[in-house]
Amino acid sequence: MTIYKGERQRQFPTKISTTSFVKLYILHLLNEKSYYGNKIKDEIKSRLSNRWEPSPGMIYPLLRELESEGYIEGWWDEPEKRSIRRYRITDEGIKHYKILLLQNKTSFEDSLLIVKNVLKDIYGEKI
Repeated sequence: MTIYKGERQRQFPTKISTTSFVKLYILHLLNEKSYYGNKIKDEIKSRLSNRWEPSPGMIYPLLRELESEGYIEGWWDEPEKRSIRRYRITDEGIKHYKILLLQNKTSFEDSLLIVKNVLKDIYGEKI
């Protein structure tokens, strides 16, 4: 269990913030191929079986942040219209993505274990 400032982690059931999760997922998707903002949002929703999706108000600031940090690069499909901005991951972004994967793996495993145990204990369900 993660210890923060000498105390137990009190966030339940996940131990990764929504913003950190979405940032990781953006890098994951861009590691596969280039996307534009709304397609990233839709792809996350689809891969999570339409159970949850990040808002555009979360996606676009994260894309700007990742671009300003040099982890992704963006370009306009039609520069004169500036309507669709596509993104791809950079070499620095791939390195950062691999670090985030290592940093968050335990949190995802802990979260999964918590949810499995709750389903089993309270609902008698096996997963």
